[in-house]
Amino acid sequence: MSHEAQETQEPETPHLDFNGTTPYEDYVKADVLTHLQHTLSDDPGEMVFLVTTQVMELWFTVIVHEWETAAGALRADDVQVAIDALKRSVRELEALNASWRPLAQLTPAQFNSYRGALGEGSGFQSAMYRRMEFLLAEKSASMLVPHRGAPRVHAELEKALHEPSLYDEVLRLLARRGHPVPEAVLTRDVSQRYEPSAEVEAVWTALYAGDGSDELARLGEALTDVAELVWRWRNDHLVATRRAMGAKAGTGGSAGVAWLEKRAQKNVFPELWTARSYV
Repeated sequence: MSHEAQETQEPETPHLDFNGTTPYEDYVKADVLTHLQHTLSDDPGEMVFLVTTQVMELWFTVIVHEWETAAGALRADDVQVAIDALKRSVRELEALNASWRPLAQLTPAQFNSYRGALGEGSGFQSAMYRRMEFLLAEKSASMLVPHRGAPRVHAELEKALHEPSLYDEVLRLLARRGHPVPEAVLTRDVSQRYEPSAEVEAVWTALYAGDGSDELARLGEALTDVAELVWRWRNDHLVATRRAMGAKAGTGGSAGVAWLEKRAQKNVFPELWTARSYV
C-alpha cells in the first residue's frame, strides 16, 4: 500500500459488539450510578442538589481510602507511601470542594422550593463523612446514634471510632523516630476528640526549624495541605448555607449556620498550625 493510501485510510472503528454489557459498564457501573437519582419535588433545581450531594459522597469514599492507606503506611514506617496518599487526597479534596460551586449561589427561594423534600435529612448524617472526621481525630460516640438502624454502617463507624486516627498514627511514628511525644498522648483514649498538646507543638517546632527536606517535615506539610482544604470545605459549606437559608434552623435539627460557624473555627492537626509561630 502506498504512503498516500495509508494517510487517507479511515481509522479503525472501535470494537462495538460485546456479549452482554460493555466492559466499561462492567467496571464503572454507570447504569447503576445514573439511575440513583429519585427527586422528591417538582422543582427542576432539585436534581443538581441531589447529584452534587451524591458526588460528594463518592469523593468522601475516595478520601477515606487515601487516609486509611496513609495511616496503614505510617504504622509500617513507610512515610513516602503515606505522603503519596496524602498528596492524592489533596487533589481529591480540591475536587470535593469544587462540588460546592453548583450550590454556592442558591437563593433562599430556590432552596426553599425543594427543601421540604429533605425532611429531616442533613449532611451531618453522612456515614462516610463521619469516617472522614474520625480519621481527622474529630471523634464523638454520639455521632453513631443516627446509624443504629443500619447495622453494617453502624459497625463500620464503631470500628473507626475505636481505631487510632490518622494523626494518632503520625504522632506514634514521631515517637518511634525518637521525638519526645508525651506518653499521655500516645496512650490516650482514641475514641475521644484529640486535644492539642504543648509538647507535640514543640516537636513540630523542632522539625520545622530543621531540614525542610527531611521526610517528617515533608509529612507535616502534606498534613497541613490536607488540614487547609478541610478548613476550606467547612467554610465553603458555611457560606453556601448562609446564602441559601440565612440563620434559620438547619435540616435534621441542627443549629444551621451557627453550628457550621463553630465547626469552621476549628483546625485539624492543630499543632501543625500553632508551631509556626515559634519557628
